[in-house]
Amino acid sequence: MDRRQFVKNNTVALCALPVAHLSGIFPDKINADKMPPWLLALVAQNDKGVESLRTYQIKNVQGETYGGLKDGFDILNPHSTAALVQWGACALFSPSSKFYQSAELLADMNLATLYLIRTQHADGTIDLLSTNFHSTPDTGFIVKRLAMAYTLVEKSGTHGIEKFLSNLKTFLVRAGNALSVGGIHTPNHRWVVSAALTKLNELWPDPKYVARAEQWLGEHIDIDKDGQYNEKSTFIYSSLTDRLLITVSKGLKKPEPLNDVRKNLDMTLYYVHPNAEIVTDASGRQDKAIIGTLENYYYPYRYLAIKDQNGTYAAMCRLIEKTAAPKTGAFLDYFLTDATLWAELPADKALPVDYVKTFPNSGLVRIRRNQRDCTLIANNPVWFTFMKGNAVLQGVRFASSFFGKGQFQTEKLVQNGNTWELTQKLEGPYFQPIAKEAISADGDWEKMPKATRPQSEVQKLETRILIRETTDGMEIEITTNGTERVPAALELIFRPGGELKGVTKIENTKDSWLLKEETGSYRFADDTVSFGPGLALHKNIALRGALPAMEAPTVYLTGFTPFRHTIRFH
Repeated sequence: MDRRQFVKNNTVALCALPVAHLSGIFPDKINADKMPPWLLALVAQNDKGVESLRTYQIKNVQGETYGGLKDGFDILNPHSTAALVQWGACALFSPSSKFYQSAELLADMNLATLYLIRTQHADGTIDLLSTNFHSTPDTGFIVKRLAMAYTLVEKSGTHGIEKFLSNLKTFLVRAGNALSVGGIHTPNHRWVVSAALTKLNELWPDPKYVARAEQWLGEHIDIDKDGQYNEKSTFIYSSLTDRLLITVSKGLKKPEPLNDVRKNLDMTLYYVHPNAEIVTDASGRQDKAIIGTLENYYYPYRYLAIKDQNGTYAAMCRLIEKTAAPKTGAFLDYFLTDATLWAELPADKALPVDYVKTFPNSGLVRIRRNQRDCTLIANNPVWFTFMKGNAVLQGVRFASSFFGKGQFQTEKLVQNGNTWELTQKLEGPYFQPIAKEAISADGDWEKMPKATRPQSEVQKLETRILIRETTDGMEIEITTNGTERVPAALELIFRPGGELKGVTKIENTKDSWLLKEETGSYRFADDTVSFGPGLALHKNIALRGALPAMEAPTVYLTGFTPFRHTIRFH
């Protein structure tokens, strides 16, 4: 997923990245008999997406909106419109598609292209109506796919493509002017623009395209020693950056960016949960802590598995095929334009499933023991997750009502042998009268700030959390020192859809429970997480200063400071 979901209930993402084709590997004529079954399945899936998109196209009203497509929110926009061109190009090009060389589909795509030209600003940019206007990077997101669509249609052999290609070139060349000078917002936008310029340069070579891409690349790739990119966005933007860098590497004949892609793919091997979801807890973007699968990595892993004859990458591809195959349809144009990707993958090498791996730059520790794993996270109010198969404890939080700022969060994870230590130190002062010479004549409180007042009766609360691996799971030991009688609560936040046992419902709540018994359990399908012992000294779970409860079944352990408790998960 590269930007937004613009059309509801479609199985193919709208904004996947195309691969730059190289001379000699782009098939001028496709023989459907030579296409592997998995690729034929994606073509058939794409046909359904094309059918759905065509129902959103405006064709009953002449004028500025004619030919454009609305999104699922009934908003006319260039991204949904471009999707019809992108997906339609794959269909026109594929002999097994019901739309192969379809004159009617080509006509609809031409109308969509004319709408894109009308909605394009004079500077060559387009708008992302949900947030960005006159946006160079959002123009880049569209251009990198429309450039591939241009080539697919050109090679399709469809009758009467000249008018369509001329119109699409008009849009792309204007966009290229914007991409050659425009600015960006985020780190990955540099590679979006560079990849789009690379695709344009393949179609219509121009020194200004290469010069601008080289200027962005001159800032160096934002990858750390862990193998993670700046945004740490494991579901969306890390995989996007991998695809972008492959495009740049191939199109500009620069092998160096592939080394960074390999570093990220190597790291990602250790970000996989037992159920083939990806760890997203440390992300700095909108995919933080979401449930995400691995389809966005399929193209990078497949490309380099074949190029490098890398059996570990091949094993990741087969894992993705097993767990998220339909979602890889977002990248159909990659596979149609590079027949080398149709080759059989090399033999598998075993994936890592039994390890302790620390990623200090991401503030993350991963512990996996086959079907059981956990994640420790710094700089996050959720600092622990635990999973057994499909039974998911998606977060643990701790809070106290200490001066309205008692939500526990640690800046770093400190390892001592087989134990990880997380600490937080808080102070709650009171304030004395301000110095006489600092008194505001009008009595305005804001003109006599607390920072200038002497402090007294300073209360302190230190929380220390130790996390250890046990023979069959994990344990968390929580200890507080300092101010006494502060209400505190430990939250165990489970994924919706399972069954809790051994816990007591808290009245007047939707899905909140107390663990009073020695042991509780959470079952999902055939997998169970057991946890305990319990602690339930009060029922105040909405502590002042704590984060609001999540929309998920949550079990609480409650007590007062000094808080001393050890809970185990297995």
